[in-house]
Amino acid sequence: MNQTLNQEELAKAREAIMVHVRKVVPYALMVAVASGLFLFSQVFGKIENGSLSYFQTLLSIKAFFGLWLGFRGINQKLFKINPWVFKNHFFPFSLVVIIILLSQFMYL
Repeated sequence: MNQTLNQEELAKAREAIMVHVRKVVPYALMVAVASGLFLFSQVFGKIENGSLSYFQTLLSIKAFFGLWLGFRGINQKLFKINPWVFKNHFFPFSLVVIIILLSQFMYL
């Protein structure tokens, strides 16, 4: 869009898209967190020998980051509490990338 629109048109187009994104993304995040919690309960398994396995450790870290993002989305959308940690999209995006990487390393 940067190549075909001037700055004013680009700002209008971006805001028009963001209106819809702000309506959909928090609810999609809540669904993702709820399904993640269900899957966590199904695949975590028993703790043997008093310590977590490699899989359980990475799954726990991944679940923590997912819950952190979900907690933020719920506070922002349902309770109208603005995020106190996230002032831009870099940190949440970084957490999503880390969650994806952990998903790949869990099965090594």
